[in-house]
Amino acid sequence: MAQGLEVDLTDLQSYQNNVRHHTEEISIDQLIVRRGQAFNITLYFRNRGFQPGLDNIIFVTETGPVTAYLLGEFILLFNPWCTGDAVYLDSEPQRQEYVMNDYGFIYQGNKNWIRPCPWNYGQFEENIIHICLKLLDKSLNFQIDSAIDCALRGSPVYISRVVCAMINSNDDNGVLNGNWSENYTDGVNPAEWTGSVAILKQWHATGCQPVRYGQCWVFAAVMCTVMRCLGIPTRVVTNFDSGHDTDGNLIIDEYYDNTGRILENKKKDTVWNFHVWNECWMARKDLPPGYGGWQVLDATPQETSNGLYCCGPASVRAIKEGEVDLNYDTPFAFSMVNADCTSWLVSGGKEQKIHQDTNSVGNFISTKSIQSDERDDITQNYKYGEGSPQERQVFLKALQKLKNGRFQSPHRTDSEPSRPMPPNQDNPHSLDTPSLRPSDVVQVSLKFKLLDSPNMGQDINFVLLALNMSSQFKDLKVNLSAQSLLHDGSPLSPFWQDMAFITLSPKEAKSYPCKILYSQYSQYLSTDKLIRLSALGEEKSSPEKILANKIITLTYPGIMINVLGAAIMNQPLTIQVVFSNPLSEQVEDCVLTLEGSGLFKKQQRVLIGVLKPRYKVTVSLKTVPFKSGQRQIQANLRSNKFKDIKGYRNVYVDFGL
Repeated sequence: MAQGLEVDLTDLQSYQNNVRHHTEEISIDQLIVRRGQAFNITLYFRNRGFQPGLDNIIFVTETGPVTAYLLGEFILLFNPWCTGDAVYLDSEPQRQEYVMNDYGFIYQGNKNWIRPCPWNYGQFEENIIHICLKLLDKSLNFQIDSAIDCALRGSPVYISRVVCAMINSNDDNGVLNGNWSENYTDGVNPAEWTGSVAILKQWHATGCQPVRYGQCWVFAAVMCTVMRCLGIPTRVVTNFDSGHDTDGNLIIDEYYDNTGRILENKKKDTVWNFHVWNECWMARKDLPPGYGGWQVLDATPQETSNGLYCCGPASVRAIKEGEVDLNYDTPFAFSMVNADCTSWLVSGGKEQKIHQDTNSVGNFISTKSIQSDERDDITQNYKYGEGSPQERQVFLKALQKLKNGRFQSPHRTDSEPSRPMPPNQDNPHSLDTPSLRPSDVVQVSLKFKLLDSPNMGQDINFVLLALNMSSQFKDLKVNLSAQSLLHDGSPLSPFWQDMAFITLSPKEAKSYPCKILYSQYSQYLSTDKLIRLSALGEEKSSPEKILANKIITLTYPGIMINVLGAAIMNQPLTIQVVFSNPLSEQVEDCVLTLEGSGLFKKQQRVLIGVLKPRYKVTVSLKTVPFKSGQRQIQANLRSNKFKDIKGYRNVYVDFGL
């Protein structure tokens, strides 16, 4: 009888296997492979050679505690390169963008001033894969029944819901605490983050204590990092004028007082300037055919879904077709891009309907283009064209399904406040809504127009344009106000008010000049730097009200990043950063942060201190790139006056000799 084989040494061929499995950026020392694809290992026997036909080797792989003799350990990921995998993506450029690319842009601002904010996803940075696996093990699902949880981890639908719940900390020791209060003294202002790596590493290093703080784009960016690391194609998506319908009627109600200022909403219905979520690519065997592909996942905690603070995966196609009875949380996702908006005037305890708009919610839905720094508008994936017969048919279908109550009502949202109107071409930094009235025949219209770019630190010059389209004289009384808006849609108290009396001859147009001084608004700005101008007009001869508003995003100069000399792997590289204090006053507590996967081992912090008024600063740093290929540097400057002056620079690192 032949003597049994005794294993002396196992060579997992980590480097060769990882290259073939597109995981060499994660590690070349540990075996990390993707499912559905072969890999090679070599066994060395101490007592004799292997005899084909006589010897039979059986390999057993297990997750969880080891119960057999251990040859070695490896990590198994999803495989978008494998046709049999539920996350298979039939495009190499898309796989490179949505799985392999470790940096990108998250779009913010408002629909007429869309700002790309650079972000370091860093999914292949040191230890991130182990942090992602720790995140799965910290989930409530694993804590309740680890065997069932591990058995279900092959499903991208299951994994995406687990990760979505674990990105926020509302049910568990998830990664991030949300905060929309504007008070971040015991943590980091969400606007200051430039990447996911520092957040995930802090969560892990503190024994999985939630990191303070995040808002919608931070939740989405960190989720993108985790999902790409696990091998599920993922992208970050921004919806401008994003609706939060709290009562499931697909109507967003907004309330105004006699001065035209927007009031705190009792029902918490809101339209936010922007909201950020994720799309993950996967088959949906749990849905009818045709509803696989991109799925909405929203990690921002608002309401619960099946008892946990998560949202999705909701099929993007189901959203477009109004199939709101398909799992998961599709009614909520549908309302974010399709709800109608109604404006009400609150006066003397009564509510008067001013206007209803059917096309104000869900605009310029944006994500980073494939292997390009350009913005890709994907609105057509979510909805038919505004005003088209198909769009209204889908809306009515969804509304009917909601009324029939055949499933759970919609859940949660995060976004930012805004008003209904097509893009205003007179200024790229503002949202504009002229003359909202219930009447089909508008006799008098009001509209704001900025006279120059609304730069931070400068006075805001604008005019109120009044146009009489009737053949009668019109006497107008107009209340004007300005107020800051918080990221969650909540308005602050007005910091500027005025009253105008305008007499218009038949068919006459007049302009009323206005100015808001920097000293008037500087102490009242939110982190988002949003100012809402309002005008509520009334005619002496009519009880009807005329509402106009404009949302302005104040702009800062950016950070300039220069790379001095050629970038070569493992060779010193000098980076020069140039920025200015945009204000005519001194700013203090200035801190510059820099990061970039493959360029810096960890986030770089440079303490600048005090910056004189309008003062320009140049900072030089040295680093040694440790990965080749296309890389990106992300920079942020914060001070006691501003938190998020951003900059970025793409760098191609040569492999060298």
